[in-house]
Amino acid sequence: MSASTMTLPASLAYDRITRVLGSAWFLLLGLTVTFKLGASAGEPWPSLVSSLCLGVFYLMLAVLVLTRAPAKAHAEGLLPRVAAFVGTYWPWTITFFAKTEGAVPNLASTLCVLTGMIMILVTIRHLGRSFSLVPQARSVVQTGPYRWIKHPLYLSEEIVFLGVVLQHLSLVTVALLILHVGIQVCRILYEEDVLRRNLPEYSSYEASRWRLIPYVW
Repeated sequence: MSASTMTLPASLAYDRITRVLGSAWFLLLGLTVTFKLGASAGEPWPSLVSSLCLGVFYLMLAVLVLTRAPAKAHAEGLLPRVAAFVGTYWPWTITFFAKTEGAVPNLASTLCVLTGMIMILVTIRHLGRSFSLVPQARSVVQTGPYRWIKHPLYLSEEIVFLGVVLQHLSLVTVALLILHVGIQVCRILYEEDVLRRNLPEYSSYEASRWRLIPYVW
């Protein structure tokens, strides 16, 4: 076992625990949004639709986290794990903030959440059970959106998160969005490192792809 990676036998129990706990967290958020939706039947329809889309998104994440495949290797050390867990779980606590009033931000939120959800579903169709939260090495996927960018799932998540911020718009949530973008950049760099170390074919793949936005980064 190298200093930078941990093989699957050594991390099997850890993987199972994180899958169950991660799935339970998103299930809790989904149920929270559902309960709020049931208690706010008198709200304008844009607000109800945006909440419904968000609840479905959380339930989808709960299933994806629970059914992901074991990793061949994953990054070791505290910082990659902190970035992964903070980037994955912490920002969605915005769900507990006060909701935004007005049709325009809620309609924009619905558009972002639906767009991000569709992108996530398309990405997952090609990613399969290689879906992960902590930087891990499973396989190099080169089909679907991975033909153009290396991290379509991160891009999709950020679009959904923008939609969540629009549902709970304030200076605090905008600041959290900016901070979350920085954390996601760190996760991308950690993930690329573990893929480069454990999957030889990744070097040729990454040389011909942009990370998130073509011709930008």
